Amino acid sequence: MALFCWRLLFAAGVVSLAQGTLASQEIMKKLTTGFVKAMEECKAELNLGDHIIQDFMNYWREEYELLNRDTGCAIMCMASKHDLITEDMKIHHENAHEFAKSHGADDDLAKQLVQMIHDCEKQFTDITDDCSKTLEISKCFRTKIHELKWAPSMETILEELMTET
Repeated sequence: MALFCWRLLFAAGVVSLAQGTLASQEIMKKLTTGFVKAMEECKAELNLGDHIIQDFMNYWREEYELLNRDTGCAIMCMASKHDLITEDMKIHHENAHEFAKSHGADDDLAKQLVQMIHDCEKQFTDITDDCSKTLEISKCFRTKIHELKWAPSMETILEELMTET
């Protein structure tokens, strides 16, 4: 009987973790689609080519290498459109926290996401070019999200973006 109880507890824990991962993936999908809504405006403002769309279509694919400095410029532009960065090009903790909450994150998850980005920022203080720094920060963030198994499916993100237009 005791063995059965332990197995039941273990199974419940696995299901709970799986549900937490699925919920986090759903929130990451909502955050991504909300964030990317500023892409067309930034693409036009920065006079970026269609190659930038390819990087965003593949952003959550772990094996896809993000190498284009312009992608960092676009991310920085989109972040500024959502008031997520300060004048010195660092994450605006309070606004980023609220952005995450407005897209479904609870308070703890929003704090965790902001902290992840902040930790990534601290790794790249030696890079002086803002676009290159932003690209490296976003790659670091993507890696952290993959480590937690929270990366959303790009197919579902694209579906959501297509249904909104």
